[in-house]
Amino acid sequence: MTQPVSRRSGGRNARRAARSAPIAKDERSVRPGMEGGVLKPLTEEKMQRIHEAAMEALETIGLADAPESGVKYLLGAGAIQGEDGRIRIPRAVVEDALSKACREITLYSRDGEHDLTLSGNRVHFGTAGAAVHMVDVEGRHYRDSTVQDLHDAARITDKLDNIHFLQRPMVCRDISDNREMDLNTIYATTSGTTKHIGTSFTEPDYVDDALEMLHMIAGGEDEWRARPFMSNSNCFVVPPMKFATESCEVMEKCIEGGMPVLLLSAGMAGATAPSTIAGAITQAVAECLAGLVYVNAIKPGHPAIIGTWPFGLDLRSGAMTGGSGEQALLTAGCAQMHKFYGLPGGAAAGMTDAKVPDMQAGWEQMCSNVMAGLSGLNMVYESVGMHASLLGFCHESLILGDDLVGHALRCVRGIEVDDETLALDQMREVCMGGPGHYLGTGQTLARMQADYVYPALGDRTSPKEWVEVGKPELNQKAIARKEEILSEPSAARFDPIKDKALRERFRIHLSS
Repeated sequence: MTQPVSRRSGGRNARRAARSAPIAKDERSVRPGMEGGVLKPLTEEKMQRIHEAAMEALETIGLADAPESGVKYLLGAGAIQGEDGRIRIPRAVVEDALSKACREITLYSRDGEHDLTLSGNRVHFGTAGAAVHMVDVEGRHYRDSTVQDLHDAARITDKLDNIHFLQRPMVCRDISDNREMDLNTIYATTSGTTKHIGTSFTEPDYVDDALEMLHMIAGGEDEWRARPFMSNSNCFVVPPMKFATESCEVMEKCIEGGMPVLLLSAGMAGATAPSTIAGAITQAVAECLAGLVYVNAIKPGHPAIIGTWPFGLDLRSGAMTGGSGEQALLTAGCAQMHKFYGLPGGAAAGMTDAKVPDMQAGWEQMCSNVMAGLSGLNMVYESVGMHASLLGFCHESLILGDDLVGHALRCVRGIEVDDETLALDQMREVCMGGPGHYLGTGQTLARMQADYVYPALGDRTSPKEWVEVGKPELNQKAIARKEEILSEPSAARFDPIKDKALRERFRIHLSS
């Protein structure tokens, strides 16, 4: 005897089939570059006051310790060096730099499929940082990070739809020579992902070799300059209000080499920046405006991302509070200031002070990531994988972060209101002679993927189903997904001829 088919089961299977059907990237419920900007913790008056305070700081306090080359560039742009050696920047000089600054930046990918356009309120999430440890989730301990860990992070990032770029999240502590570490960072990341990559250089003398390697990877200098797929994350200042001499010299060489730069000011509120949220934002804005003057004095219109990255501090202990509500406000306020100037910008969000992927990590990461996205931050750095106040990076947390950022992006997308989404026709059809519910209707099925985000690892089963499938634990699912990704060859790997040439020219520490 044929068993009757459950209507509920059939409907569920139909919905699952519809959900798994392929959908064009531009029709997905969330995607890179969606417009945020609805969250505005700062009023126009408050932004104006921060701007005026930053201008006064540049005119009256100025910055110390510029390298000799930087002094020449800055004085040539109209800055003034006082008897105390500090470089003070008049308002007119800042305004001139703002008039020349690049206001839309394309961060290129190597494959052309993941280019990012930075302008307005377009939001992108990715990694960043300089963690010195890896989180071992299974052993619940920390160990030194290695070049293989960095390569694996790149390979994992390459597979995650909601992680839009890879900025180096950790240092290769198994490579003691800094030049080799910088060059192997390039190799490990570019052979792991074709998405845009950000990195730092320890000393200016290393940049020439780095550019040579990038030219080889790109297929030539002209090809590199046409589509630079790597940018320089540059801590050009040492807060409060001092230039970082060697980093400035690195920046000069990167600009000459056609590499986009992230002007990164990372003060600690209460330590190297004022303890108040407004004061920390003001100092970061002043420092980054000084960097903008510097960049445009070297090459007007060169792509430079305003990297206001003030961090919070627990004033009871001196510990960093990357996962705090104060951090979320710092980041959202900085995003607004980027819009005030009409400049592409980035800031830090998504860090957690938790030591492993747990509930604390979840609430801390989501709080600042959502606020960063809603504020329209162009580049949300450190949004996934960072633990222990930036000291540790976790591959499993990176994978879980793809789900987390997907939900944050859905918040960024917001609520569309038009004739179709108001759904009056659906209401009439369903309620007047219809089935009395919307399950399985053409409109519901048609919008399943366009409107909704479905977690890859997050669990939405019933308690009964959860028991039936063995009570899966989230971190274990992330470990399994990590092992699955890393068991496959890297899609970004170099062809054998190019790889051989790179290995003959540079000392590559990764096994072939």
